[in-house]
Amino acid sequence: MLIVLGIDAWITIVTLVAVMAALLFTRLRSDVVFLGAIGILFVTGVLDTTEAFSGLVSSTVIIVGVMFVVVTGLSFTGVLQWISKHVLGQPKGEVHALLRLMVPVALLSSFVNNTSVVALFVGVVKLWSRKLGIQPSKLLIPLSYAAGMGGPMAAIATPTALLLSHMYEYKSGQPLSIFTSTLPALVCLAVAMSVIIIFRRLLPDTNNPESAFENTGEYTLEMLVPSNNRHIGQTVGELGLNHVPAGSLMELIHFDNDRLVLPVREEEPLLGSDRLIFSGQIDQLLELTKTFQFVIPDHTVFSVKEPGGKQCFKTAYICFGSNLIDTRMGDTTFERDHEITLVAVSRRGERIKVPPRDVVLHAGDSLLFVHQSHQKINTEAMKLQLEFFDSPEIPVTGLKPLVSTVIMISMVLLATTGIMSLLQSAFLAAGAMLVFGCCTPTQAMNAIKWNILISLGGGIALGTALLKTGLADQMATGVLHLCGGQPLLVMIALCLLAAIVTEFISNSATIALMFPIIYEAAVNMGCDPLPFSLALLLAVNAAFLTPISTPLNLLVYGPGGYSATDYLRIGLPVKLAYLAISIIVICLIYGI
Repeated sequence: MLIVLGIDAWITIVTLVAVMAALLFTRLRSDVVFLGAIGILFVTGVLDTTEAFSGLVSSTVIIVGVMFVVVTGLSFTGVLQWISKHVLGQPKGEVHALLRLMVPVALLSSFVNNTSVVALFVGVVKLWSRKLGIQPSKLLIPLSYAAGMGGPMAAIATPTALLLSHMYEYKSGQPLSIFTSTLPALVCLAVAMSVIIIFRRLLPDTNNPESAFENTGEYTLEMLVPSNNRHIGQTVGELGLNHVPAGSLMELIHFDNDRLVLPVREEEPLLGSDRLIFSGQIDQLLELTKTFQFVIPDHTVFSVKEPGGKQCFKTAYICFGSNLIDTRMGDTTFERDHEITLVAVSRRGERIKVPPRDVVLHAGDSLLFVHQSHQKINTEAMKLQLEFFDSPEIPVTGLKPLVSTVIMISMVLLATTGIMSLLQSAFLAAGAMLVFGCCTPTQAMNAIKWNILISLGGGIALGTALLKTGLADQMATGVLHLCGGQPLLVMIALCLLAAIVTEFISNSATIALMFPIIYEAAVNMGCDPLPFSLALLLAVNAAFLTPISTPLNLLVYGPGGYSATDYLRIGLPVKLAYLAISIIVICLIYGI
């Protein structure tokens, strides 16, 4: 009973509840939450120095960090981009397209971090879908699901598989092979892909969000300042042109030297024959021709479709947790800070027909920005607020693509054959990527996602606290009592619980919280804990029902023009089939 637990156990319970609440109901980053949890458990004495911080320097965290460098080498030599563009081909029909997409994505995700795989494939799939005449929304959710299901097929690049392997070795003293989970994960993948194809009509048929921006005549208006206009010489700020009620001034082109001014600042003077490009409600913007005696030119120079020129367009998507959510762009300094101008906003494939700076932004909204072509905008500085998918083209030339591929294959072979541990082979591969110039030290350091590493370390610390305080054993005993000590029922109950929890917090956090419980439950029943651990791994990766359940689902949310219910509709049959077959296969393999 909980009432007989010690003070350390109660502190752990409070910390656990606080972590869950922070992840579910606040916009705090997961690394901040888990770092706070480590601090609480350490300061209160629940964990000593070694126990609290060993997770941050564990082999799991280090492998994940080093693998980011290895993947960077593959990316900056163009190997991953080449794969993403050449494996899809020209399938005939939607079923063939789904297979051509999901199979290579799942296989690639078993060796390369699946978040990187999805980020690479999103832009390619959007172009590919246009060629096939299929809406991207029909393909992007399957892309996300396939990448998620590919991760458990090998404990190499996926944090959840590596974390479970680390925790299992810590408790049992027996290391897991890289391919321990391959067979059950492969069967689950095959069944889940079949379900996606059978229920493909449940995939949403939403317009491509970017198609809402193609007809600029619907939301932009170009005006000419006559050479005899009485407002010549006055500034944009004096005339209030940056604050017109029906829209916003995006750019100004001076006639005398054809100079593009973007963004347009308050102190910019108005000259004769200047062109002003506004975005907003056309019918109301036309009133400016009467108010300021502007005229509509016979020939317009503003076009989203025309490449090159002095202006460059980028499409971005509002991230979950972005500070821009529930705000209006006009109420922020975001455009001025990043020297970009908002042109239009679309939601679920439909352009929002109000002035773009007046739109209350939602997660997943598509934003069309314009900036001067000679000016390179820093998308990295905006990555917590916006997601961009227009990664630069990297030509596959010379020997470096071959070198990086050989390095990756050698790493897998060295770890698989037991010549080296995965940690050693990963370090060797990362070093080789740097030595042979596949990536620079700066590129490698920028690629490491420190928030993921800190979250993993925090999850390990929480798992250690659950074991040390006896909470895991108490919870396991409670589950055994409810299930009558039946191994199959215990496995089903705990996997169902994990499958629910993983829809709301990260997969790694769910593994860290649930592994101590399922391990202790198996040991208390006198069962081999390995099949229970593998069942947990698969259950945690079945995060298909919500856009916030995994970074993979978040990445495709905006580009697919999805709503939250889209994931639930197709995800429910996939999840049920995946969970059912995972338990059946594991029971057959291990004789439970």
